[in-house]
Amino acid sequence: MTRALVSLAALFLLAALAPQQGIDQHGIIDMDGEVFSPPDPREKAEWTFARLEYDLGYQYGRYGFRRWAADWPKADRQFIRGVKRLTRVEARSTETLVDLDSEEIYNWPWLYVEDPGGWRLSPKQAARLREYLLRGGFLMADDSHGDYEWQVFEDGIRMVFPDRNIEDLRDKDELFQVVYDLSDRVRIDGTRYIWGYRWPYTPDSATPEWRAIRDEKGRIMVAICHNSDVGDAWEWADSPEYPEHEASVAYRIGVNYIIYGMTH
Repeated sequence: MTRALVSLAALFLLAALAPQQGIDQHGIIDMDGEVFSPPDPREKAEWTFARLEYDLGYQYGRYGFRRWAADWPKADRQFIRGVKRLTRVEARSTETLVDLDSEEIYNWPWLYVEDPGGWRLSPKQAARLREYLLRGGFLMADDSHGDYEWQVFEDGIRMVFPDRNIEDLRDKDELFQVVYDLSDRVRIDGTRYIWGYRWPYTPDSATPEWRAIRDEKGRIMVAICHNSDVGDAWEWADSPEYPEHEASVAYRIGVNYIIYGMTH
C-alpha cells in the first residue's frame, strides 16, 4: 500500500513539474505564462516542424499529463528560428500538431516525436505510421531515457516494423555529416537533470545512444535520440543557465536531421 501511494504521489509531482499549456478560444497558446501565437495554416514554406501526438495509455493519460507536448510550443518555435538563421530552408514560422489517427500525417514529410518512452500505439496507428515512413516520411524520436522507457518505445516501434533492425549509428554516418560534422556530439541534458529537481542519472540512462531504422534501400526512416533531450536544449537555448555547448550541438543535430530527412 505504501509503495502504491508513493508511486501515485510521484505521478502527481511529475504532472505538476511539467510545463502547463493551454489554448484559448482564439488559438493563443499559454505555456507557463508565456504567450505564443497560433499556427498560421496559410503560411507557405518548404519545411514545417510537425510534432506527433500519440496516446499515453492508462498510466499517464488519466492524470492529463501529455508527454508528447513536453517543451511545446517554445522548443518548436525557438528551433524554427535557428533553422531560419542557420540554413536557407524556407521554414514555416510556427509548428503544427499531427494526430496519428488522422490522414493528415501524409502532408508532413518530417515528424518529431517527444518522449516516445510513454507512447501507446494501436494497431491502426502503427499501420499508418508504417505506411507514412515507407512512403518516404522521416521520424525523429527524442527524449526517452533508461531501459524501461526504451522498452516502451521499442514495443511501439516493433508494432510498426516487427522485423527491421534498430542499429547504433556510427560517427561517419551520413546523418551526422550531411551539414555539420557531429562526430563530437555529446549527451544533451534535460533541465530536470541540470536544475536538480530529479534524481541523478542512473547507469542505464547516463550514456547517449544514437540509433536508427532504415528502409530496404538504406535510407534512415527513424532517427532515435535515446538518453538525450534535444528538445529541452532547443527550448532553453536562450537561458544563461543552460550549457551553451549542449544547446549548440542540439541545434546542429536538428538541422542535420531536417536536411537528411528532406533530401532522402
